[in-house]
Amino acid sequence: MLAAASADTLNNTLAILGALLVLGALIAGYAHRSFVSLTAVFVAAGLVLGEAGFEVLEFDERSGFVAALATVALVLILFRDGLEVEAEMLQTAWRLPFRKLVLAMPLTCGIVAVAAHALTDLDWTESFLLGALLSPTDPVLSSSVVTNPRVPRVIRHSLNLESGLNDGLALPAVLAFTAAAASESEFVWWEFVLQDVTIGFATGALTGLAGSYLMPRGRALGSEVSPHQKAMFGLGIAFAAYGAAVLPPEGNGLISTFVAAIVLGIRRPDIRTSFEGRSEDILEVVKLGVFVVFGSLFTIDELFADGWAAVAIVAITLLVARPVAVFASLVRTDTDLGARAFMSWFGPKGVATMTFALLVLVENPPAAEQVTGIAALAVLTSIFAHGLTDHPGAEWMARHAERAESASSRQSGERVRLR
Repeated sequence: MLAAASADTLNNTLAILGALLVLGALIAGYAHRSFVSLTAVFVAAGLVLGEAGFEVLEFDERSGFVAALATVALVLILFRDGLEVEAEMLQTAWRLPFRKLVLAMPLTCGIVAVAAHALTDLDWTESFLLGALLSPTDPVLSSSVVTNPRVPRVIRHSLNLESGLNDGLALPAVLAFTAAAASESEFVWWEFVLQDVTIGFATGALTGLAGSYLMPRGRALGSEVSPHQKAMFGLGIAFAAYGAAVLPPEGNGLISTFVAAIVLGIRRPDIRTSFEGRSEDILEVVKLGVFVVFGSLFTIDELFADGWAAVAIVAITLLVARPVAVFASLVRTDTDLGARAFMSWFGPKGVATMTFALLVLVENPPAAEQVTGIAALAVLTSIFAHGLTDHPGAEWMARHAERAESASSRQSGERVRLR
């Protein structure tokens, strides 16, 4: 009976996900040209079909399926993000994203944590867990911003690289605060660093290094190594890094995956290029699946369990924490007020926060549902708010940059005439 019920649930889930992917493929072009975000469509579908609506999709947030989906999604996302390091970090315009990663992320986490502790009954550990969940940003929700060629390249580069790397950098904090919140005894931070972070880092570095030597650069077994083979090899390295780390003495597999990607991407740009060119469809399916499942897990009551306090925390996250953190991190940089305001708004919350939240639900610390409920409300608000503003925002930034460039050209011309 139980097996039959599980089979029916799986069949229903696959049928619905298949139908949504077909719909997504059909409307993708329209969504790209309009204010309608494909991400918003999938999250809304999850809400309507899940616990908040018709209950056609029923998932146990602590089930093996949700845990596996979160793990696979994070392995793929972190590996893809890690590969981007070599592609952009060695360019000249690295200072803006570096400042936002090193300064703005911790500031965002801290401001959200203070707000959560002041407005709810969450303790400091749980408040900082919420802050860590809401510190990463998602380029998927601002695709028009990072792909519009009229937006200055330095801004597109900064937002894209920031979004690509902050998932992996936020991960240790999320894991640490989750472990601390779930631990019945006192959390020992140095044991976490020694076991999870250190072993995960070392395993990832060794796996990435070994992978860079294993794949021949030219011919293998008498034939040319194709980009398809290199992409498949990269995918194998991603899961091998995760699997190797979780073996005794049990480091963190997700940290290992991220580090392995960085090492492999730096040493083998050919594998990075092949993987990036062929991984887009896989990542898109996994991300959209996460959006649907995530949307289906929450009811309206769970999203607003803390009432106006939850709404206030979301508003502070998007309208206070991110802007304050970005403006503070970009002090004394070659950016004007308009560019800083633009970058401070386009820090949407998306798939990283979702998958980290699923991970928190699986670990089930005492305040898991309260923390993830607020995080989910922030993600849903961000999906619709940033989905509605990415096109007009990108156009505004483009016009602003063109006016600034025109003014600079006029000033240069006047100085030449005065000479």
